[in-house]
Amino acid sequence: MAIVTFYRGHPNPPKTTQGAHLGANGIITCKGKLLLEKRRDCDIWGLVGGGVKKTETALEAMVRGTREELGLRLPADRFQKLAVYGEPGRIAAYRDGSIWRMVNVIYGYEFPEEPVLRISSESKELRFFTKEEIKDIEIAITHADIVDDWFTNRAE
Repeated sequence: MAIVTFYRGHPNPPKTTQGAHLGANGIITCKGKLLLEKRRDCDIWGLVGGGVKKTETALEAMVRGTREELGLRLPADRFQKLAVYGEPGRIAAYRDGSIWRMVNVIYGYEFPEEPVLRISSESKELRFFTKEEIKDIEIAITHADIVDDWFTNRAE
């Protein structure tokens, strides 16, 4: 059983039991490919990143997330804030009964060459994907529109 289930645009999403949850996620790329992680908590693909702690900014959370999830110490000044996704209905429902409205701050980071990545305990796999390869995988519904927006805007 999945530890978390994600909802976005669902006609009858579960009602939140918690306040809004601020997250920081990365559009981390290399040579036109997008990095995704296969999440251990729900066995689907998503963007690298996670929750913002009470004592940190979203950018600090993004830097911490890349260190924890990729094993890389990336400089904060190389991240570019791209967007905030926070419309109502972007929901994460956890097995413990907590249900959160998600607000995601999205940061971009471009690698000139594909780095050596370390898989954390939160991930099953890390991989860079082309737009064509993305079509063959399941992406967390709360990240799918972000991924689609990036590939669409990149092509324009």
